[in-house]
Amino acid sequence: MKKEFAQQLDALLEKYSELLVGETNEETKEKVKAWAMYTHIAKSMPPLIAHWSQLYPEARAEMKQIIQEIKELNEQQRKSKQ
Repeated sequence: MKKEFAQQLDALLEKYSELLVGETNEETKEKVKAWAMYTHIAKSMPPLIAHWSQLYPEARAEMKQIIQEIKELNEQQRKSKQ
């Protein structure tokens, strides 16, 4: 991947994180990236997510925590914009 493209993609992720949850720190960006990837895979290939969840139940539990955290932050973000 070209360095310039990687920087531009990171800028997109940063803006998406800011709009979605109101935060752009590295930890939040990584959570948003994981959430977006997991959500996309869950919609496009549900059997893969089911298989992964069986193989890695601890990771599934952590992903559920991340999903809940992003949901809560997004709700707070939307309320603060009203």
